[in-house]
Amino acid sequence: MPTPPQRTLIVMPAFNEESSVGAVVAEVFRTLPGVSCLVIDDGSSDRTARVAARAGATVAQLPYNLGVGGAMRVGFRFAVENGFHNVVQVDSDGQHDPRYVPDLLAALDTADIAIGARFAGVGSYEVKGPRRWAMSLLSVVISRIAGTELRDTTSGFKAMGPRAITLFSSNYPAEYLGDTIEALVIAARSRLRITQVPTAMRERAAGRPSHNPIKATVYLARASLALLVGLLRPATPIPGDES
Repeated sequence: MPTPPQRTLIVMPAFNEESSVGAVVAEVFRTLPGVSCLVIDDGSSDRTARVAARAGATVAQLPYNLGVGGAMRVGFRFAVENGFHNVVQVDSDGQHDPRYVPDLLAALDTADIAIGARFAGVGSYEVKGPRRWAMSLLSVVISRIAGTELRDTTSGFKAMGPRAITLFSSNYPAEYLGDTIEALVIAARSRLRITQVPTAMRERAAGRPSHNPIKATVYLARASLALLVGLLRPATPIPGDES
């Protein structure tokens, strides 16, 4: 049986996104009637929190920047404390299209985590050079760990069900890339079921991309480190889970 929209929480980490966050929140409410939207203002120095609240989102303000992982951990705890069944991570810069959220949620009927995959046959999003090679290698390795084909293990567009929310509310990496690569390793080793849903990526509504070709080598090194850290962490049992 589909989960009622009222039990789905859209979580948006946001750092200095006053130019886009209001429009993204408005689009979420327009596209997904009945859902709740939590914007985590991750230590912004601009009017991100005010703009998000004006658009109708619930806003949690962090005193300083923790990164996406730290912001998402706040979102998972909020979900647990307020009885939400599903959490969907959506970027506040407009790159993630809310129209794909129902597909991600539908995939949770047979999985604990559904990744919005940018390289699974939908859209024209491209990454080239060393960063693309690193992403491909990571996808191969994590696919083997998870026991299923995953083409986009660095995607930040994800839906997570009750078991994932319980696990991540107390075991979600805050380090750079930990919210994607390391989190998936943690999930797989905790026997969570992971799947993917083809999605198209849009251009940022405002601001600059977080990566550029100059940083490709650094990305490769840090991605490899995130994978290693995930593999070295002991498997984490999910409280109350005997499956």
